[in-house]
Amino acid sequence: MQKLLLLLLILLTISCKETEFNTAWTKEQAPETFTAKFETTKGDFEIEITRRWSPQAADRLYQLIKHGYYDNAIFYRVVPGFVAQFGNTDSKTMNNWRSIKIPDEPVLHSNTRGTISFARFGKDSRDLEVFINLEDNKVLDTLNFEDVKGFTPIGKVKNGMETVDKLYSGYAEEPMSDPNLYQNRDLFYQTFPKLDLIRKAYLIKE
Repeated sequence: MQKLLLLLLILLTISCKETEFNTAWTKEQAPETFTAKFETTKGDFEIEITRRWSPQAADRLYQLIKHGYYDNAIFYRVVPGFVAQFGNTDSKTMNNWRSIKIPDEPVLHSNTRGTISFARFGKDSRDLEVFINLEDNKVLDTLNFEDVKGFTPIGKVKNGMETVDKLYSGYAEEPMSDPNLYQNRDLFYQTFPKLDLIRKAYLIKE
């Protein structure tokens, strides 16, 4: 009986242990198209990614979803009539992924309502944060920001856009300026308690 309890304790410890980041994940290539489901505090939605729109970015999103990066992530920037942006807020996890850069790619599809693009802050900076266009934001196709032209869509919401439309947007851009976003998640969430979360995001086999 004691041996059985010890075995169960070991198995529980192993299952609860955080999976270490593996740089091999960043070399995984996405299928030409793939779908993923996001379970959120407002309901579920599904996305469909088309790799040819932006191969490097599609590969990165595939890797992130496959390895649970967006589980328990926050929709920290929801601006009515513009975008819903989300991402992980664990600094260690973020830095691991950011150590492997992905290059900029041309805009091959417009930022229309429901399309999905990586956010960026300069050259070759698309890495972790993703936004969903809540309206047709074609200005983002050609916007020159930090000497990089346009934001490159990689796919679109396939089902559940009504869920995306319901995400809490009362804070608008305000959470983006809070230094606790990536430093103290608990304090950040206490400050903005109505923000919606991604409970789980995972690939769907079709």
